[in-house]
Amino acid sequence: QVQLVESGGGSVQAGGSLRLSCVVSGYTYSSYPMGWFRQAPGKEREGVAVIDSASNTRYADSVKGRFTISQDNAKNTLHLQMNSLKPEDTAMYYCAATNKRPLFYSDYMRASKYNYWGQGTQVTVSS
Repeated sequence: QVQLVESGGGSVQAGGSLRLSCVVSGYTYSSYPMGWFRQAPGKEREGVAVIDSASNTRYADSVKGRFTISQDNAKNTLHLQMNSLKPEDTAMYYCAATNKRPLFYSDYMRASKYNYWGQGTQVTVSS
């Protein structure tokens, strides 16, 4: 059974930083990408950052230069370092994994391509 458990969310002021972590268990598709998505109230879930087994990464334009995704394969953990946070970054952040095929690089940021999700961790940024 695949389980993804996020942690590290919280409330910060604009300009602050947070580091999200996602511990993955029961997931054996190491060649597939994993990523972070977020969903604000009344909005669709959107891709934030994705990393694949070759360490290729994709970022939403809104977070480029501020967020960094990384993975620790030895610890089965996915991280998202978030710097220079803005109020518009406020959302529930989800860790996601997939075993869907095919999955092209152009699909990495599409939530519909992922079938394993964590419960989410709330990030709130105040101005």
